Amino acid sequence: MFRSRSKDEKAPAAKAPVTDDSSAQTRDPQAPKGRPTPKRALAQSQRRSVMNTPTTRKEAAKRQREERRIQMAKQREALASGDERFLPARDRGPVRKFAREFVDSRFNVAEFFLPMAVVILVLSMVRVPQLQNIALLLWLVVIVLIVLDSITNVFRLKKRLAERFPDENKKGAVAYALMRSLQMRRLRLPKPQGKRGARP
Repeated sequence: MFRSRSKDEKAPAAKAPVTDDSSAQTRDPQAPKGRPTPKRALAQSQRRSVMNTPTTRKEAAKRQREERRIQMAKQREALASGDERFLPARDRGPVRKFAREFVDSRFNVAEFFLPMAVVILVLSMVRVPQLQNIALLLWLVVIVLIVLDSITNVFRLKKRLAERFPDENKKGAVAYALMRSLQMRRLRLPKPQGKRGARP
């Protein structure tokens, strides 16, 4: 009657059987796990991805810069070698490759515009009226030749693309070829892979 409440509460707790958690959690090695064992390559890749996951914003930014640097290096190599896997999106695909080969296989008047412009500019600076008149005439001739040559290239390229790629998307390929024809051959990117005169 006069026993303390604390002793009554402690008595049942002392009589409760002690269970070993470790033995309860021990699994029979012959029992099924309930899930298939992952293959070693998959498990290693999962561990590697967890280990390589950036923990801070600074590490994530550093990793993005490193990946961007590697990607740009691969693009530069692809622009020099013509490797389709790492080319920029604007240069990728069989249609764009054919347009490049079409331009690189022939002489284009527009590719000589820069050296001709330098010559004409020098002639126009000479204080001789006859030479200045010749320079002006040369400007007109060069512009007319570039326009006529570009129009011819457009019609030929459209015809060849329609024959070669009837079901492909050819949007932007002609403009892409014209922009390439304005560049000097040695400065073109991706680098020309074929020789002049070779039929694409």
